[in-house]
Amino acid sequence: MRLTVFGATGGVGREVVQQALDAGHEVTAVVRDPARLPRPDRPGLTVATVADLTDRAALRPVLEGRSAVVSALGPRGRRQAKAAPVTGPALRSVVEVMDRLGVRRLAVVSAAPLGPTPPGEGLLTRAIGYPLLRAVFSDVYADLAVMERVLAASGTEWTVIRPPRLLDRPRTGSYRRVVDGNVPNGRSIGRADVADALLSCLDDPATVRHAVGVSS
Repeated sequence: MRLTVFGATGGVGREVVQQALDAGHEVTAVVRDPARLPRPDRPGLTVATVADLTDRAALRPVLEGRSAVVSALGPRGRRQAKAAPVTGPALRSVVEVMDRLGVRRLAVVSAAPLGPTPPGEGLLTRAIGYPLLRAVFSDVYADLAVMERVLAASGTEWTVIRPPRLLDRPRTGSYRRVVDGNVPNGRSIGRADVADALLSCLDDPATVRHAVGVSS
């Protein structure tokens, strides 16, 4: 496939780029700072600098002719999310340009607290865990919620991947997933496995226009 990856210098994004190249895909990594991308000279990799992800004219050349788009975008903490939402505004522009160009497939990272509480989840998680997370990271989740609403209203063939706490772990390829739900007792997952989930869903029609909870 010819893939465009947004958020390519983040923890999940770097894994998406690496795994996609290892699988033989052609990758355009969209970045603000090329210096933050490891091994920018890898065969099959094109690095494109786009300073403003709401600039539709700048997005057009990195999206035209692509098989699919992967977004690992997200705010770098509560302060940034509160000061300037990133994901919602960027994905609104991305899906508009995708629609104009006829690029259909899109996979994005969101977060487990935007999904439903799994049946059978413990009282501590239901009464304290999720509500506390939603309160503490309210600006982060508000930005991601805008993104999810933008996707739902778009004509793209989107899939939302909702992980719990992200850890730096090697890729295992062995994790649980729930379509249109969250994983019961799902506490964490490695960033490399989230990248695997993003890439794996691209050719899985069962995930089109669905949110997928993933966890170790």
